[in-house]
Amino acid sequence: MSDPHRPLKTAFSRYATGVTVVGCMTPEGAPVGLTVNSFTSVSLEPPLVLWCVDRASGLFDIYAGAEAYAVSVLREDAAETSTRFATPDRHVMAAGEHETKSTGAPLLRSRLAGFDCRVVGRHAAGDHMILVGEILDFDAADGKPLLYANSAYGALM
Repeated sequence: MSDPHRPLKTAFSRYATGVTVVGCMTPEGAPVGLTVNSFTSVSLEPPLVLWCVDRASGLFDIYAGAEAYAVSVLREDAAETSTRFATPDRHVMAAGEHETKSTGAPLLRSRLAGFDCRVVGRHAAGDHMILVGEILDFDAADGKPLLYANSAYGALM
């Protein structure tokens, strides 16, 4: 059966995005991550970011109910990491591959930048939910980001 949304998905794929893994803790206390390219800055004052979670995601209820999340911006060599956290049943972060800051949400240790956020808004938007977070802590390292466009990974020249 063909995907009726394929033409729109193809048009969206022409826009290159950065790639992130958004982490949070499950109600049981397990650190999980989800590959996300809908991450964007919203405001400097107060410092806000957002990302969108698909209602069809197996992790939707966990993220929709989380009080905090952390965004790890992936480095250009992290395509395998991105693919892993985009794969169902491969979302649990291994011991030692993450750290936490003030909210307790997990950040990948090997990241280009990180944002530790408290959820300040949840907005229904079609088949997704927009999660707005206030940045409580952040960091950045030198390097190039992993990019995604036309259903493929790339990097800046």
